[in-house]
Amino acid sequence: MKRALLLSVFSMLLLPFACLAHVGSPDIFYEGNAGPYRLFVTVRTPAMIPGIAEIEVRSLDEKVTGIDIALSRIVGEGSKNAPPPDRMDRMSGDPSYFTGRLWLMESGAYQVRMEVLGERGKAEMAVPIAAAARTTLPMQKALGVLLVGLMTVLMLALVSIFGAAVRESQVEPGVAPSQAQVGRGRVTMAATAVVILVILFLGNWWWNAEAAARKDLMLYKQPPIEAALSDGNTLVLKMGLSQWHDRRKDMMLDKIIPDHGHLMHVFLVRMPEMDRFYHLHPDRTAQGTFAEKLPAVSKGDYQIFADVVRESGFADTMTARITLPEVTDQALSGDDSSASATPIASVEQKTTAALEDGGSAEWVPGVQPIRAQTAMLLRFRVLDHAGKPATDLEPYMGMAGHLVIVKKDLSVFAHVHPSGSAPMAAIMLLQKNAANAVDAMNDMPGMQEAALPPEVTFPYGFPRPGQYRLFVQVKRSGRIETAIFDTTVAP
Repeated sequence: MKRALLLSVFSMLLLPFACLAHVGSPDIFYEGNAGPYRLFVTVRTPAMIPGIAEIEVRSLDEKVTGIDIALSRIVGEGSKNAPPPDRMDRMSGDPSYFTGRLWLMESGAYQVRMEVLGERGKAEMAVPIAAAARTTLPMQKALGVLLVGLMTVLMLALVSIFGAAVRESQVEPGVAPSQAQVGRGRVTMAATAVVILVILFLGNWWWNAEAAARKDLMLYKQPPIEAALSDGNTLVLKMGLSQWHDRRKDMMLDKIIPDHGHLMHVFLVRMPEMDRFYHLHPDRTAQGTFAEKLPAVSKGDYQIFADVVRESGFADTMTARITLPEVTDQALSGDDSSASATPIASVEQKTTAALEDGGSAEWVPGVQPIRAQTAMLLRFRVLDHAGKPATDLEPYMGMAGHLVIVKKDLSVFAHVHPSGSAPMAAIMLLQKNAANAVDAMNDMPGMQEAALPPEVTFPYGFPRPGQYRLFVQVKRSGRIETAIFDTTVAP
């Protein structure tokens, strides 16, 4: 049949609903403590649901001898009883590296529960993830050829059976059919072939129509958001619901929880130069509506990325475009911040970026080259005006730093913390009580109230090759500083 679509579309219609994290960056990267063991976890979520999530764990310090993994929901009844765990495979050539696989049968916010075995006993850790039906996969060519061949055999068999029935059903045994009977048999065979082809054509048309009509219900699509300027200096954002979200009770507009103390994080990047950057936190003025009086903003066309977290731990990043005039009414306040940079088209890759207070930040090179689909630790060192490691770093919204990664063509956006790419609100939902939540926060890189070291590390893996701009944000003596780096990621 044409393009061998029947089975392919049927597979798509079986997909439950699922979600994305960030934009074009669905994998989860997490660094944290499982008791005495420091682990770097990567979860590569499947593009289709049901599908298999690939789990990779690297032990960063204490020797780990085994890891058991299981999947359960973050909240609700599904979070109380996890299925029997699976033992991860240990790489023979690298005993600190473990791999495993888990089936994701439905969409939503999940946790990968880990029981870590090692020289210092057992320990546990959980990593939040989101299941996502992001696309449909084409049928394998070999399978398509096989199915077309089998279908052709069935068609020929049906044609032959109907022809034989008309040609020979009234003939006595041992007597050859007459010429008229042979003719009627041939006509019947031709008519049968036409009927079968019409049925296949209409079935394929109906199946494709049903698949197209249900696509928005079955594949994740980010919620719509409208951006407008009110009174000349107030940014107003109105959230909506995609058809995918509208089918789920935990995705409603009133089901948003704070993340780092704010219901929404908004990032403005001036395009196409990417030379102005703003990190803002509008307040909710009505259900699904957020607004903030803008600080001093340079005029231009801006790409908007708006992050929210649902009460299930599910994170959404919404996007919009807006053209802003020159705004000079007020200065930055609270956790809001801004930065300026050289247009991305005219810069060379550098490992040092200047800070506004006269200091600088260094991108400390890793042992491995920067390649797509490779989990790594992005390490940055903050220096004072004398070129020495800074001693005045303090938490910025509870973290040692924030990293915003934007691909030049806007196909990738990620907001990463020292604990990883999972939203902190989802991590906090994993905790069973407030005391455990505080302990967990202290175990995460950067979640400290004391003075911070001059280096901050972010676990991440660039999903695609190409040119990226990185905005590294830290807080020094009450002032938010942003260092801007550019890099080209190899395939």
